[in-house]
Amino acid sequence: MFKSLFRPIALLVTALLLAPIAPSNAASTATKYPLTISSGGYSTIIAKKPVRIISLSPSATESLFEIGAGKQVLAVDSYSNFPKSAPITELSAFEPNVEALVAFKPDLVILSVDAVKSLVVKEALEKLKIPVLMEKAPENLAQVYKEIEILGAVTDHTSEAKRVTFKMAALIKSILNRAKVAGKVTFFHELDNTLYSATSETFIGKVYNDFGLINIADKAAGADSYGYPQLSAEYLVKSDPTIIFLADAEYGESAATVKARAGWSGITAVAKKNIFALPNDIPSRWGPRLVDFYRFVAAAIGKVKK
Repeated sequence: MFKSLFRPIALLVTALLLAPIAPSNAASTATKYPLTISSGGYSTIIAKKPVRIISLSPSATESLFEIGAGKQVLAVDSYSNFPKSAPITELSAFEPNVEALVAFKPDLVILSVDAVKSLVVKEALEKLKIPVLMEKAPENLAQVYKEIEILGAVTDHTSEAKRVTFKMAALIKSILNRAKVAGKVTFFHELDNTLYSATSETFIGKVYNDFGLINIADKAAGADSYGYPQLSAEYLVKSDPTIIFLADAEYGESAATVKARAGWSGITAVAKKNIFALPNDIPSRWGPRLVDFYRFVAAAIGKVKK
C-alpha cells in the first residue's frame, strides 16, 4: 500500500527486455537461503524460499505476480484486485488481524509499516516463527525499483525482478521524452470532493512534476505531514488550474459534477473541458502498472486545450 498516493477508504522495449532469461543468468542470481534482508526500515530473516506468501499490499501483490512469483502467493488482502488471478480474501491491509493471518499458515507475510499497529502485528507473527517483510511507501522511482527487486530477492526471482524494473524505467523514460508540455500548465489533483489534494512532496505529485506540470496545491496552506492539503473552493477558483485530474471518479465525480459546482464554470480546466477521470487503482499503486499512470498523464496532456 502506498500512503503517499491515496487517503484510505473514502479518500482511500526492446527485444532484450522481452527475451527469456538465460539459464546461466538465472543460476548466478538464485537466492541463497537463509536470507537476511532489509526492507521498510527493518531486517527480516527468511530461512527458506517462501511458497505460502500473504501479501497485505496491492502494490506488492501486483509486483509479485509480474516477477513470476504468483504461484508462491497463498492469499492477498481485500484491496489486491489485480491481477484477477490473485487469491483475494477478506484480510485487511489497514488493520491486520494476527489470528486471521496465522490461520492461513503462511511462511511469509508482507506488511506495510503504515498499517494499524504494524509493529505489534510483526512481533506477534515473528514469535510464531512467521517472517514478516515490512514495506515502506517509496518516495521516488529509484525506491520503487528497489522495492520490486527486494521482492525478487526474497522469492528467488531476482533476474525477473530486475528485468521488470529495467523495462519500467525504459518505458517511463520513453513516455516522458515524448510528452510535450508547452508553457505554464497548472493542474489540480482531486482526491475527493471535499477538495483534498496532493502536493509535489507526495509520490503522485512527483509523477506530475516529471512532466513539468505545476501543482496548485503546492502553495496551499494546511497540508498534513504526508503532503495532503485540503483546498478551499475560493483558493482553487483563484488558482485557475489548466487541468483537473479526478482521483475520485469511482465515487461519482465527473466533468459534469465538477462543472455544476458553484463558481467553477469559469475555471480554465472546466471551460476548456480539460477534466480527466483517473483510472481506478493505478494512480495509488507503485507496482509495474505505474507505467500505465505515466501513459495516462501523457495522453491527457496531449488533449489539453488552453
